[in-house]
Amino acid sequence: MTIPYRYEKLGYAAINVTDIERSIVFYRDLMGLDLVEKNADVAYLRCSSDHHNLVLYRAETAGLKRVANKVESPADLKAAYEFFLAEGLNPVWLSTEECTELNQGPTFRVLEPQSGVTFEFYDRMTHLADAYKPTLTKIARIGHVVVGSPNYEKAVHNLNTIFNFSISDFVEHKFTWMRCFPNPLHHTFAIGNSSRNHLHHINFMVTDVDDIGCALNRLKKAGVEIVFGPGRHLPSTSIFLYFLDPDGMTMEFSFGMELLPEDAARAPRMLEMSQRTMDIWGSSPQERFGKGGEIEAQGVSA
Repeated sequence: MTIPYRYEKLGYAAINVTDIERSIVFYRDLMGLDLVEKNADVAYLRCSSDHHNLVLYRAETAGLKRVANKVESPADLKAAYEFFLAEGLNPVWLSTEECTELNQGPTFRVLEPQSGVTFEFYDRMTHLADAYKPTLTKIARIGHVVVGSPNYEKAVHNLNTIFNFSISDFVEHKFTWMRCFPNPLHHTFAIGNSSRNHLHHINFMVTDVDDIGCALNRLKKAGVEIVFGPGRHLPSTSIFLYFLDPDGMTMEFSFGMELLPEDAARAPRMLEMSQRTMDIWGSSPQERFGKGGEIEAQGVSA
């Protein structure tokens, strides 16, 4: 079956935080994202000319609220909505008021029922007049979101055959890296086999390998817990650094990533379940790596 819509990119991630002011300080002053606007309950940050690439929502429980992907055109947006409707997944268009608040054009949300992740689809977002100016870290883009689920096999099937994520690599029955087709980045979403539905981590890609080393020292001096790395992933070839935000959610800076072409891409590799698959330099993650952050059971409404 041909999937009738195409993505442009991962647009943004929305997360729940328990202390929004504390989280703004972390994401702006330690990670280097730009605060665009905020109110008592929501803050919009960016690492591009888009209005936002990360949205913080005040909540009692920290975790993932939704993942938003930009499709290539209005025609793709319409086709995606109709495709999900035909698949029985009940996509819901946002109100004009909410689209205005998000600085987006027409937008809909749909729940992937196995992982519990709410995905958002839009085709345009306000392009800010002033370019993003990196301060602490030269962030290139939001790179990917990773979750865990006990319904791993069924979720991978849905993500591949309905949500149009192409599989790049996998560890059988354990973990799958996938890209929003035809975006060439090795993965924009990934999922692992876990005991519960939860956020694993959110990634931001940097432009210079020195950003990894500088971030390591800056975060350590600020008392931020480093939970994995620096190291180098075998699947994507990325150099990585994982650390915890104030709510214990895992964030990642990474440099470099394999690019897979739209046509004639290599076949997905079945990788060994090995410590060196995750880090060819041989380091091991700390206990809190990828553990913090629930997935909000919100269905398709905000």
